[in-house]
Amino acid sequence: MARIFCIANQKGGVGKTTTTVNLAAGLATVGQRVLMVDLDPQGNATMGSGIDKRQLALSVYDVLLGSSSLSEARVRSHWGDEAGRNKVPTYDVLGANRDLAGAEVELVELDNRENRLKDAIAQVSDEYDFVLIDCPPSLSMLTLNGLCAAHGVIVPMQCEYFALEGLTDLVNTIKQVHANLNRELKIIGLLRVMFDPRITLQQQVSDQLKDHFGDKVFSAVIPRNVRLAEAPSYGLPGVVFDPSAKGSHAFVDFAQEMVERVKSF
Repeated sequence: MARIFCIANQKGGVGKTTTTVNLAAGLATVGQRVLMVDLDPQGNATMGSGIDKRQLALSVYDVLLGSSSLSEARVRSHWGDEAGRNKVPTYDVLGANRDLAGAEVELVELDNRENRLKDAIAQVSDEYDFVLIDCPPSLSMLTLNGLCAAHGVIVPMQCEYFALEGLTDLVNTIKQVHANLNRELKIIGLLRVMFDPRITLQQQVSDQLKDHFGDKVFSAVIPRNVRLAEAPSYGLPGVVFDPSAKGSHAFVDFAQEMVERVKSF
């Protein structure tokens, strides 16, 4: 039975997609069976898994609208033929492209609209250990589908003041979804990303997070890393693009921490 996690933050540009693709690759590296669901119409997580979103025959859009099953629409991540990369295990992807922007309007008229993704994942959940859902940076019908399907939320955040403001909104949203739509939903943990220990403010915000949220803050910290930033332009997760980079090591450590954390569920 798969553990289903949303990677969500209503604030944009905080590293949700980078976290999703690298956690998926990291979990695959430590021997887990992974499905990554891209719920963002920009399709960046799809492209970052080595899949051309423009070539997708079927996408998450078709699954949400019921014209395709998840097992028909999923594809396998692809690392290309360069030496060494084929050693990194791949994972399944339910991709997204521009079609998904229209789903917002079309879902409104459908029955059971907030549970479409949950029902689709339920049909294949025995085939995976982890399902990771990359949510768009807004509270939309797409994000709501992700939150209703998930057991928990992983929140990537930068250690800056405005990030704390956004976190308050997200916590309130999760409480509302928990109360009204999905009783299993909870925050699994906060992941500090793009972290630079030389900046005093980031250290202070990090300490505040640990004081306030305690063990909800993951031990793993993802540093600001050039190789992680370069990887998407090659259509690869950083973990695959440069396994020896500091950021890649951090994501593999985070993947191992996730495996340990779900054991206590």
